[in-house]
Amino acid sequence: MARRRGQTDDLEVDPSGWIIDNDLAQFMLMHKQEIKFMCMFGYTFMHGCKVFSNVPPTASLAYKFVTMLLACTGGGILVPIFINSIPVPLCTDAYPIAIFTSFLLHNYFPILRGVAKESLIIKSILVFMYEVLRAGVVVKLTSAAGAAIPASEFSFPIFGPIFCGCLAGCGGAFLPLNKGLDPIKSGLAPNMLSALCGSSAFHLFMNTSLSDGIKDAKLKAHFFVAAFFVVLGLIIALDINVGKLLKAESVKKENDKESKKKR
Repeated sequence: MARRRGQTDDLEVDPSGWIIDNDLAQFMLMHKQEIKFMCMFGYTFMHGCKVFSNVPPTASLAYKFVTMLLACTGGGILVPIFINSIPVPLCTDAYPIAIFTSFLLHNYFPILRGVAKESLIIKSILVFMYEVLRAGVVVKLTSAAGAAIPASEFSFPIFGPIFCGCLAGCGGAFLPLNKGLDPIKSGLAPNMLSALCGSSAFHLFMNTSLSDGIKDAKLKAHFFVAAFFVVLGLIIALDINVGKLLKAESVKKENDKESKKKR
């Protein structure tokens, strides 16, 4: 459309718009329902790998299914109860569908677990989808808790939303509740630490001056949380020794310097 004479260009230039203005970011933000359901399937399938590896083979189908349901939606059950809302599996029909589909695949085609375990490509894809959805859950429930919990000593609630966001990313480890504190008896698992760091960074960024003046601050913060989860998840799943890689890189640089001096 042609601009009228004397009309000024009111379009704002977003210097950090490149962060979410790309296909990778749009996928990690799950901007379409199709992408969200695909990530949901990867998320439930990965949980199924853990559940079926620990559940006794002689256990009933009902026991296996309920165990998998709790593992997949633990945080989505506990956090809404804390903030007086509806648990995720009751208000989101896509979750039970994805869980039931993954359950059938694990139960009747156990060879798929072996493929996911041995193939680095398949494992990386599943971990990527798993972490993308987990980041979405952490961001969503941290925001919901921040809106539901009233402020007390400070201008906004601090520890409540962070705790809820952390639980959103690892709540399945504590269900059923007869496990008690056994999941953290030997220390916090990597997914617990990542959920704690992600929810803390997201909540403090969104509620302090750090996000002032940033366009689409929530989407950009969501992307960084998802990227953090994906990178950490791939490092753990692929057993990448970061310290060894850094040491090898430093040795290579020293050797290059010595070779240049000799020349």
